[in-house]
Amino acid sequence: MGMLPPPVASVVGRCVAWAGFHLSKKLRTIAEHNLRLALPELDASGRERIVRGVFSNLGRLLVEFCQLPKINAQNISERVVYDGFENFSRAQAQGRGVLFLTAHYGAWELCPYAHALYGHPLKFVVRPIDNPLVDGLVNRYRTRSGNQVIEKKNSLKEILRTLKRGGAVGILIDQNAFQEAGVFAPFFNIPACTTTGLATIALRTGAEIVPGVLIWDGRLRKHRLRFEPSVPLATSANKQQAIVDITTRCNQVLEALVRQHPDQWLWVHRRWKTRPEGEKDLYAPEAMVGSAGRGSQRP
Repeated sequence: MGMLPPPVASVVGRCVAWAGFHLSKKLRTIAEHNLRLALPELDASGRERIVRGVFSNLGRLLVEFCQLPKINAQNISERVVYDGFENFSRAQAQGRGVLFLTAHYGAWELCPYAHALYGHPLKFVVRPIDNPLVDGLVNRYRTRSGNQVIEKKNSLKEILRTLKRGGAVGILIDQNAFQEAGVFAPFFNIPACTTTGLATIALRTGAEIVPGVLIWDGRLRKHRLRFEPSVPLATSANKQQAIVDITTRCNQVLEALVRQHPDQWLWVHRRWKTRPEGEKDLYAPEAMVGSAGRGSQRP
């Protein structure tokens, strides 16, 4: 798809999105179930509209990722414009490094790529893909604009080194974490096990936490790289409570962004899989009954 002209690639992406929606029943069911949990006020048609949008967004992500080799500093403005860049610039000027808080939102692979082409390369934490050949290809694409990847396992040392030099590190925190690596913080009013890594590093280094996502703007026919104001660090003397407070604030910012454009977030992921002790599995078969059909109610 990377060899195709952008208009043709866009058509292919829409075809992939259509096929994904109609053929990926499992993912569609998870998305619909998540929407029933998080946005119970939606009716069946509202949920279907968002789920269709989710697959359209994934198709757009695929197109943009395949087109990365064609995107450079001279033409990036044709695809991506800044929105709230002053929030990132202000944080960077503090000199303690920036933790770029982001999510699986919009064309998320293009997000740091564009930021680097605009003159702000960063390092970002990734989990290696199981297939080493695919992992190598994806990382070659990711780093073409000057960014560097940090493998999630044993990443702390490199993150601290980068922040000490005043650099920026991108971290995604919108996926389910295992209980031993996370804390429960509300996300759409549901306790969501969220990684403690970002909050812990922020407390240790004083680095600014700046939320940023790539938003597709249908009116502009471009992506907006939106930066929100820095997330305030917690003042609690209790470190564990401070971590919970910061993580909760981060989730609140991401939730607000998802509510603005719910069709651009990755609802096909089991975000609330890990549960507090004693709580039932929200994705157990009996809880999922009705999620694939119309007129279902919140479990």
